[in-house]
Amino acid sequence: MPTILRRIGLEFILPLLLVVVCITAIGFLQQPRLEQLRADSQTASEAQIRQEVEAESARLSLLKKMPSLGFDNLLADWTFLNFVQYFGDSTARGKSDYRLSPDYFEIILDRDPRFIQAYTFLSTSGSMYAGLPDRSTEIIQRALERLKPNDPPQSFFAWRQLAIDQLLFVGDGEAARRSFETAAEWAKQSSLPGSETAAQVSAQTAAFLARNPNSKSAQIASWAMVLTNAPDDRTRKTAIDRIQALGGQVMLAPDGSFQVQAPRQD
Repeated sequence: MPTILRRIGLEFILPLLLVVVCITAIGFLQQPRLEQLRADSQTASEAQIRQEVEAESARLSLLKKMPSLGFDNLLADWTFLNFVQYFGDSTARGKSDYRLSPDYFEIILDRDPRFIQAYTFLSTSGSMYAGLPDRSTEIIQRALERLKPNDPPQSFFAWRQLAIDQLLFVGDGEAARRSFETAAEWAKQSSLPGSETAAQVSAQTAAFLARNPNSKSAQIASWAMVLTNAPDDRTRKTAIDRIQALGGQVMLAPDGSFQVQAPRQD
Protein backbone atom coordinates (compact mmCIF):
# COMPACT_ATOMS: atom_id res chain seq x y z
CA MET A 1 0.00 0.00 0.00
CA PRO A 2 2.76 2.57 0.82
CA THR A 3 4.34 1.86 -2.58
CA ILE A 4 1.03 2.54 -4.33
CA LEU A 5 0.51 5.75 -2.38
CA ARG A 6 3.99 6.98 -3.30
CA ARG A 7 3.39 6.11 -6.96
CA ILE A 8 0.04 7.89 -7.25
CA GLY A 9 0.75 10.71 -4.85
CA LEU A 10 -0.82 11.56 -1.53
CA GLU A 11 -1.93 14.91 -2.92
CA PHE A 12 -4.31 13.00 -5.24
CA ILE A 13 -5.41 10.17 -2.93
CA LEU A 14 -6.30 12.20 0.14
CA PRO A 15 -8.72 14.66 -1.58
CA LEU A 16 -10.36 11.77 -3.42
CA LEU A 17 -10.82 9.81 -0.20
CA LEU A 18 -12.25 12.90 1.47
CA VAL A 19 -14.81 13.36 -1.34
CA VAL A 20 -15.80 9.70 -1.14
CA VAL A 21 -16.07 9.90 2.66
CA CYS A 22 -18.24 13.05 2.43
CA ILE A 23 -20.58 11.49 -0.13
CA THR A 24 -20.78 8.28 1.89
CA ALA A 25 -21.42 10.24 5.08
CA ILE A 26 -24.29 12.16 3.50
CA GLY A 27 -25.82 8.93 2.27
CA PHE A 28 -25.27 7.24 5.64
CA LEU A 29 -26.84 10.07 7.60
CA GLN A 30 -29.88 10.06 5.35
CA GLN A 31 -30.09 6.30 4.91
CA PRO A 32 -31.96 5.34 8.12
CA ARG A 33 -34.72 7.81 7.37
CA LEU A 34 -34.79 6.96 3.69
CA GLU A 35 -34.90 3.24 4.39
CA GLN A 36 -37.78 3.75 6.79
CA LEU A 37 -39.72 5.79 4.26
CA ARG A 38 -38.86 3.83 1.11
CA ALA A 39 -41.47 1.15 1.01
CA ASP A 40 -42.28 -0.41 -2.30
CA SER A 41 -43.68 2.46 -4.36
CA GLN A 42 -46.46 0.18 -5.52
CA THR A 43 -47.89 0.02 -2.00
CA ALA A 44 -46.58 3.21 -0.42
CA SER A 45 -49.15 5.85 0.41
CA GLU A 46 -49.01 9.37 -0.96
CA ALA A 47 -48.07 10.61 2.51
CA GLN A 48 -45.09 8.24 2.60
CA ILE A 49 -44.00 9.32 -0.85
CA ARG A 50 -44.20 12.98 0.19
CA GLN A 51 -41.99 12.24 3.21
CA GLU A 52 -39.51 10.48 0.97
CA VAL A 53 -39.41 13.51 -1.34
CA GLU A 54 -38.77 15.79 1.62
CA ALA A 55 -35.86 13.59 2.72
CA GLU A 56 -34.42 13.60 -0.80
CA SER A 57 -34.79 17.38 -0.99
CA ALA A 58 -32.79 17.72 2.23
CA ARG A 59 -30.08 15.43 0.85
CA LEU A 60 -29.83 17.48 -2.35
CA SER A 61 -29.51 20.68 -0.31
CA LEU A 62 -26.50 19.14 1.44
CA LEU A 63 -24.96 18.10 -1.87
CA LYS A 64 -25.26 21.66 -3.23
CA LYS A 65 -23.12 22.92 -0.36
CA MET A 66 -20.61 20.07 -0.26
CA PRO A 67 -17.09 20.90 -1.48
CA SER A 68 -15.93 18.72 -4.37
CA LEU A 69 -12.19 19.31 -3.85
CA GLY A 70 -11.53 19.15 -7.57
CA PHE A 71 -13.73 16.15 -8.31
CA ASP A 72 -16.67 18.03 -9.79
CA ASN A 73 -17.28 15.52 -12.59
CA LEU A 74 -17.43 12.65 -10.10
CA LEU A 75 -20.07 14.44 -8.04
CA ALA A 76 -22.03 15.43 -11.17
CA ASP A 77 -22.08 11.84 -12.45
CA TRP A 78 -23.07 10.47 -9.06
CA THR A 79 -25.92 13.01 -8.80
CA PHE A 80 -27.11 12.13 -12.30
CA LEU A 81 -27.34 8.45 -11.34
CA ASN A 82 -29.49 9.48 -8.38
CA PHE A 83 -31.69 11.53 -10.72
CA VAL A 84 -32.17 8.54 -13.03
CA GLN A 85 -33.51 6.51 -10.09
CA TYR A 86 -35.79 9.37 -9.05
CA PHE A 87 -37.09 10.06 -12.56
CA GLY A 88 -37.47 6.39 -13.43
CA ASP A 89 -39.72 5.62 -10.47
CA SER A 90 -42.88 6.53 -12.38
CA THR A 91 -45.16 5.01 -9.73
CA ALA A 92 -43.75 7.22 -6.98
CA ARG A 93 -43.72 10.26 -9.26
CA GLY A 94 -47.37 9.58 -10.11
CA LYS A 95 -48.18 9.78 -6.40
CA SER A 96 -46.20 13.00 -5.96
CA ASP A 97 -44.57 15.02 -8.75
CA TYR A 98 -41.27 15.78 -10.50
CA ARG A 99 -40.53 19.03 -8.70
CA LEU A 100 -37.09 17.93 -7.47
CA SER A 101 -35.81 17.48 -11.03
CA PRO A 102 -34.28 20.99 -11.33
CA ASP A 103 -32.54 20.49 -7.96
CA TYR A 104 -30.58 17.55 -9.35
CA PHE A 105 -29.50 19.51 -12.40
CA GLU A 106 -28.59 22.60 -10.43
CA ILE A 107 -25.92 20.38 -8.84
CA ILE A 108 -25.01 18.52 -12.05
CA LEU A 109 -24.57 21.55 -14.31
CA ASP A 110 -22.96 23.67 -11.62
CA ARG A 111 -20.30 20.97 -11.21
CA ASP A 112 -20.07 19.99 -14.89
CA PRO A 113 -21.59 22.41 -17.43
CA ARG A 114 -19.91 20.39 -20.20
CA PHE A 115 -22.25 17.45 -19.48
CA ILE A 116 -24.26 18.23 -22.62
CA GLN A 117 -26.77 15.36 -22.34
CA ALA A 118 -27.88 16.78 -19.00
CA TYR A 119 -29.48 19.80 -20.70
CA THR A 120 -32.00 17.58 -22.50
CA PHE A 121 -32.88 15.70 -19.31
CA LEU A 122 -33.29 19.00 -17.45
CA SER A 123 -35.65 20.31 -20.12
CA THR A 124 -37.75 17.15 -20.19
CA SER A 125 -37.97 16.59 -16.45
CA GLY A 126 -37.89 20.20 -15.26
CA SER A 127 -39.84 22.10 -17.90
CA MET A 128 -42.20 19.46 -19.26
CA TYR A 129 -42.78 17.08 -16.35
CA ALA A 130 -42.30 19.34 -13.33
CA GLY A 131 -43.78 22.41 -15.02
CA LEU A 132 -40.90 24.62 -13.88
CA PRO A 133 -39.55 26.11 -17.13
CA ASP A 134 -38.40 29.38 -15.53
CA ARG A 135 -36.22 27.46 -13.07
CA SER A 136 -34.91 25.16 -15.81
CA THR A 137 -33.97 28.00 -18.16
CA GLU A 138 -32.28 29.85 -15.31
CA ILE A 139 -30.08 26.81 -14.62
CA ILE A 140 -29.26 26.43 -18.32
CA GLN A 141 -28.36 30.11 -18.69
CA ARG A 142 -25.95 29.96 -15.73
CA ALA A 143 -24.26 26.89 -17.16
CA LEU A 144 -24.00 28.44 -20.63
CA GLU A 145 -21.84 31.23 -19.22
CA ARG A 146 -19.10 28.62 -18.78
CA LEU A 147 -19.29 27.13 -22.27
CA LYS A 148 -17.66 28.35 -25.49
CA PRO A 149 -18.24 27.64 -29.19
CA ASN A 150 -16.73 24.23 -29.99
CA ASP A 151 -15.65 23.76 -26.35
CA PRO A 152 -17.03 21.17 -26.11
CA PRO A 153 -18.00 20.60 -29.78
CA GLN A 154 -21.59 19.82 -28.74
CA SER A 155 -22.01 23.08 -26.82
CA PHE A 156 -24.47 24.43 -29.39
CA PHE A 157 -26.95 21.78 -28.18
CA ALA A 158 -27.24 23.63 -24.87
CA TRP A 159 -28.21 26.87 -26.63
CA ARG A 160 -30.71 24.97 -28.76
CA GLN A 161 -32.22 23.39 -25.65
CA LEU A 162 -32.55 26.80 -24.02
CA ALA A 163 -34.32 28.10 -27.14
CA ILE A 164 -36.73 25.17 -27.14
CA ASP A 165 -37.65 25.77 -23.50
CA GLN A 166 -38.06 29.51 -24.04
CA LEU A 167 -40.36 28.96 -27.01
CA LEU A 168 -42.43 25.93 -25.97
CA PHE A 169 -42.61 26.23 -22.19
CA VAL A 170 -41.83 29.84 -21.21
CA GLY A 171 -43.64 31.33 -24.21
CA ASP A 172 -40.97 33.93 -25.00
CA GLY A 173 -40.57 33.86 -28.78
CA GLU A 174 -38.11 36.76 -28.91
CA ALA A 175 -35.75 35.19 -26.38
CA ALA A 176 -36.06 31.88 -28.23
CA ARG A 177 -35.14 33.59 -31.51
CA ARG A 178 -31.94 35.00 -29.99
CA SER A 179 -31.02 31.64 -28.51
CA PHE A 180 -31.63 29.80 -31.80
CA GLU A 181 -29.43 32.37 -33.56
CA THR A 182 -26.66 31.75 -31.03
CA ALA A 183 -27.12 28.00 -31.42
CA ALA A 184 -26.69 28.40 -35.18
CA GLU A 185 -23.53 30.49 -34.78
CA TRP A 186 -21.99 28.03 -32.33
CA ALA A 187 -22.95 25.08 -34.54
CA LYS A 188 -21.13 26.74 -37.48
CA GLN A 189 -17.97 26.82 -35.35
CA SER A 190 -18.36 23.24 -34.13
CA SER A 191 -16.12 20.41 -35.27
CA LEU A 192 -18.86 17.88 -34.50
CA PRO A 193 -19.97 15.86 -37.58
CA GLY A 194 -23.43 16.96 -38.68
CA SER A 195 -23.19 20.36 -36.99
CA GLU A 196 -23.76 22.07 -40.35
CA THR A 197 -27.28 20.64 -40.48
CA ALA A 198 -27.90 21.71 -36.89
CA ALA A 199 -26.78 25.22 -37.79
CA GLN A 200 -29.18 25.36 -40.74
CA VAL A 201 -32.16 24.09 -38.73
CA SER A 202 -31.49 26.50 -35.85
CA ALA A 203 -31.05 29.45 -38.23
CA GLN A 204 -34.25 28.54 -40.08
CA THR A 205 -36.21 28.29 -36.82
CA ALA A 206 -34.85 31.69 -35.76
CA ALA A 207 -35.97 33.12 -39.12
CA PHE A 208 -39.49 31.75 -38.59
CA LEU A 209 -39.63 33.51 -35.22
CA ALA A 210 -38.23 36.76 -36.64
CA ARG A 211 -41.17 36.88 -39.06
CA ASN A 212 -43.74 35.63 -36.57
CA PRO A 213 -43.07 35.21 -32.80
CA ASN A 214 -46.01 32.79 -32.67
CA SER A 215 -44.84 30.78 -35.68
CA LYS A 216 -46.35 27.29 -35.86
CA SER A 217 -43.45 26.22 -38.06
CA ALA A 218 -40.98 27.24 -35.35
CA GLN A 219 -42.98 25.41 -32.70
CA ILE A 220 -43.22 22.29 -34.84
CA ALA A 221 -39.48 22.42 -35.55
CA SER A 222 -38.83 22.70 -31.81
CA TRP A 223 -41.14 19.81 -30.97
CA ALA A 224 -39.37 17.81 -33.69
CA MET A 225 -36.09 18.40 -31.85
CA VAL A 226 -37.76 17.27 -28.62
CA LEU A 227 -39.03 14.17 -30.42
CA THR A 228 -35.60 13.33 -31.82
CA ASN A 229 -33.92 13.54 -28.39
CA ALA A 230 -36.80 12.28 -26.22
CA PRO A 231 -35.51 10.12 -23.34
CA ASP A 232 -38.76 8.21 -22.83
CA ASP A 233 -42.02 7.19 -24.51
CA ARG A 234 -44.12 9.74 -22.64
CA THR A 235 -42.02 12.60 -24.02
CA ARG A 236 -42.20 11.16 -27.54
CA LYS A 237 -45.98 10.90 -27.32
CA THR A 238 -46.27 14.47 -26.02
CA ALA A 239 -44.10 15.77 -28.86
CA ILE A 240 -46.12 13.89 -31.49
CA ASP A 241 -49.42 15.10 -30.01
CA ARG A 242 -48.23 18.73 -29.98
CA ILE A 243 -46.94 18.54 -33.56
CA GLN A 244 -50.25 17.14 -34.76
CA ALA A 245 -52.21 19.74 -32.78
CA LEU A 246 -50.23 22.45 -34.60
CA GLY A 247 -51.20 20.96 -37.96
CA GLY A 248 -48.01 18.99 -38.61
CA GLN A 249 -47.65 15.35 -39.54
CA VAL A 250 -45.34 12.75 -38.01
CA MET A 251 -44.31 9.66 -39.97
CA LEU A 252 -42.17 6.74 -38.90
CA ALA A 253 -39.37 6.05 -41.38
CA PRO A 254 -38.21 2.49 -42.20
CA ASP A 255 -35.00 3.06 -40.20
CA GLY A 256 -37.04 3.85 -37.07
CA SER A 257 -36.52 7.60 -37.17
CA PHE A 258 -39.31 10.16 -37.29
CA GLN A 259 -40.06 12.43 -40.22
CA VAL A 260 -41.99 15.62 -39.44
CA GLN A 261 -43.86 17.68 -42.00
CA ALA A 262 -45.05 21.19 -41.16
CA PRO A 263 -48.32 22.57 -42.52
CA ARG A 264 -48.13 24.70 -45.68
CA GLN A 265 -49.48 27.77 -43.89
CA ASP A 266 -47.59 29.06 -40.84
